Amino acid sequence: MLESLAVNVRGMESGSFWIVTLLLIAATIFLFFYIWRSLHRARVIEDTPTAKIRSAHQGYVELEGEGELIATLPITAPLSHYQCLWYRFVVERKETRYSSKGNQTHWRKVHDGSCEEPFLLRDETGDCLVDPEGAEVTPTSKDVWYGHSEWPEPGSAPAGGGTQLLGLGKYRYTEERLMPGPVYALGQFKTFNSTGSVRDRTGELLREWKRDQAALLARFDSNNDGEIDVDEWNRARDAAGKEALREQVSRQAEPPTNMLIKTGDRRQPFLVSAFPQTNLASRYRNRARFSLAGTFVALAVLLWMLSVRWV
Repeated sequence: MLESLAVNVRGMESGSFWIVTLLLIAATIFLFFYIWRSLHRARVIEDTPTAKIRSAHQGYVELEGEGELIATLPITAPLSHYQCLWYRFVVERKETRYSSKGNQTHWRKVHDGSCEEPFLLRDETGDCLVDPEGAEVTPTSKDVWYGHSEWPEPGSAPAGGGTQLLGLGKYRYTEERLMPGPVYALGQFKTFNSTGSVRDRTGELLREWKRDQAALLARFDSNNDGEIDVDEWNRARDAAGKEALREQVSRQAEPPTNMLIKTGDRRQPFLVSAFPQTNLASRYRNRARFSLAGTFVALAVLLWMLSVRWV
């Protein structure tokens, strides 16, 4: 068999040979990079201590808790119509190319997307909003099924999840979902206070009042000349400042908002997972092992092709 393959390699046109060679080089480089990437993620997961939301410091933290939907912001997966915390989907259409060499069938992507709405992560000490934009999500489930319309019919998703064995239909639907339940997250923790600047709010109120000239004159035009003079404008500014101060005092009783977001630093990955940290770290280490094996295979094939071609 190897001899037959060697004959084919020797008989390849120069252009085709170098295309295959470059593809093998690219695969080797990519797999080598993926080894480092996966091992780095595993080490970060294992080395970062788990924090409680109430006592978490501002910065890069690891959290574990229950993922819940925000009551005022329900999230519905577009293909299965299941409520979830996060989703990613792809719709593909089967296309066939006819040629003298035979018919070639492939799937062409026609729709794809992912959820960018936040969900709630809760532990026994507090709540935190998780903004999944830019996160590497390990979902709860992945479903693949087929149909005859561009968008699947309601209720057509596999009832038990997984992949539909009979691929009948012109369209293929793939959907991943993170469902309510245990969630592990690693990202940038920030706390936002609801109180703002009194000065900024004073300016906002004055601009709002100026847009309603009739109300402004009725309230502050004390000499009834139809205009707001300097003294009257100073009175309006004082009134706006007092109102802004009252608003700030009333908002101080509101709890601050915690949020987990992307860090912007490649050394600090933003990870969200339905699996606990020990399981997730093992997954990344397994990916590194498979990538290492793939690197050796791609490199061996590359060296073998070069030796057959030139030796």
